[in-house]
Amino acid sequence: MKVLLMVIACLAVLPVRGTAQTESKNALIGTWKFDLRQGPKKEGPRIVIVRPDSSASYGTETVRWRVVGDSLALALGGEWVNYKLKLKGRNLTLSGGDLQEPVEFRLVGPPTPRPDTVPIPPDPDTSPS
Repeated sequence: MKVLLMVIACLAVLPVRGTAQTESKNALIGTWKFDLRQGPKKEGPRIVIVRPDSSASYGTETVRWRVVGDSLALALGGEWVNYKLKLKGRNLTLSGGDLQEPVEFRLVGPPTPRPDTVPIPPDPDTSPS
């Protein structure tokens, strides 16, 4: 009986986790602007466009992205780099990965379309080495 209750409890949690991840993914879609209150000299992109097709652009760069638990993973240089993701309303904070300190963005609008001439980079998990 205990085993059956544990299985039911685990199955009940699975859809919630999937829903939370989907909500995080959907909440990321848009155009994000660097929060200048952090200091105008802080390095990094000033505008990041996150699209539902798994592409994200900043400056002249376009990368592939995905949400894994509470992390945002970006395909950079043929491998995934994970950043701790914190979404609160229209504010996004990324930390960890290759960042020296947290970086904050504010949602300023919907994403612009990715030009057809700009491909989505390959998924490092499925592309040949």
